Amino acid sequence: MIATAELLGLAVLAKPKAAALCTQQKNRLLDAMAKALLMQSEEILAANAADLEAARGVIAPVMLDRLALTPQRVEAMAEGMRAVAALPDPVGRTLEESMLPNGLLLRKVRVPMGVVAIIYESRPNVTADAAALCLKSGNVCVLRGGKDAIRSNTAIVAALHAGLEGCGAPKTLVNLVEDTGRGSAVELMEARGRVDLLIPRGGKGLIRACVDNAKVPCIETGTGICHVYVDAAAEPQKALAIVDNAKTSRPSVCNAAEVCLVHREIAEAFLPLLAERMAEKNVELRLCPRAARYIAGTPAGPDDFDTEFLDYILAVKIVDSVEQAVRHIAAHSTGHSEAIITEDSAAAELFCAAVDSAAVYVNASTRFTDGGEFGLGCEMGISTQKLGARGPMGLAELTSYKYILRGDGQIR
Repeated sequence: MIATAELLGLAVLAKPKAAALCTQQKNRLLDAMAKALLMQSEEILAANAADLEAARGVIAPVMLDRLALTPQRVEAMAEGMRAVAALPDPVGRTLEESMLPNGLLLRKVRVPMGVVAIIYESRPNVTADAAALCLKSGNVCVLRGGKDAIRSNTAIVAALHAGLEGCGAPKTLVNLVEDTGRGSAVELMEARGRVDLLIPRGGKGLIRACVDNAKVPCIETGTGICHVYVDAAAEPQKALAIVDNAKTSRPSVCNAAEVCLVHREIAEAFLPLLAERMAEKNVELRLCPRAARYIAGTPAGPDDFDTEFLDYILAVKIVDSVEQAVRHIAAHSTGHSEAIITEDSAAAELFCAAVDSAAVYVNASTRFTDGGEFGLGCEMGISTQKLGARGPMGLAELTSYKYILRGDGQIR
């Protein structure tokens, strides 16, 4: 096992090589890595089966879905790499250009971050997504997954290395931390001068630990306490379909809805329909006292409107107005994704203007907050902060910029 400090040293040495790759070279490497994933899919699936076997009885069944790979998911990882290859290269793009009064030509140009470290949990597809995005944006990646997925991640990175080396590129463009103990995560958080950007992707505890303790620049990616507000002017069947999709299509992911707010004027008619639909999917409803007057469920506890369940659980609350829904979201949301279901354009506009989250939807599921769905190919995570990246992090969010000035002997 290579020590984390040594791995970081190799990553730093690879920075100039990553930054010097032209668009054509990067796209060729991405295609080669995608092909290697498919060629080594049997090895990847066997490693994942071993991870799943070790995790059964240790992590919740719904979390096993995040860990599990299938032939279709491996193929989707490869397609994600090809999708990134097809995207415009952000590196070298001129953001602004002006001629200064002294004759200097000033250009503001996108450049890679350098070494991007990602600490993540359970989901092995993140390994391929992060490697693709870092490579296309001219960065070196250092991947530190969780112990639940170490066999899967090792097999995926082995395939990516085969693709890189088959094209004559150094495998140190993509690096995997093999030590899954807490110490390796701390090393990445404290690697000033070696890690240019740290991105945590996982549960609340991981993200909080990185944000609170990192000595390197850190992006706060989001736990998702996502809300769907069913307005008085909602069309009931449309609202049912959206809440169902937002909650049950894949409850273990951060863009799944955790809270349904219902306007009091529609509650008596809508809540029985919601209870019936959720019962079909075995969703437990955690109800505020007003909602409990109309349907059966579990009384909501003091923390139920502040919890990312990542499970078949939905907290339900009746509100008196769109303004009250906005106030509830402001008090309880993590700033990820919120939706309003309404046929009232004024209510929709108020909701969009007042809700301060990374993604706000009108008459659509929160499940669309995703790099692939947003046309980014794939994503590094969902940023819930406002400074810098916000929402799904694609290629542009993995770059910085610098100023290049050209003159003809000017002095100050």
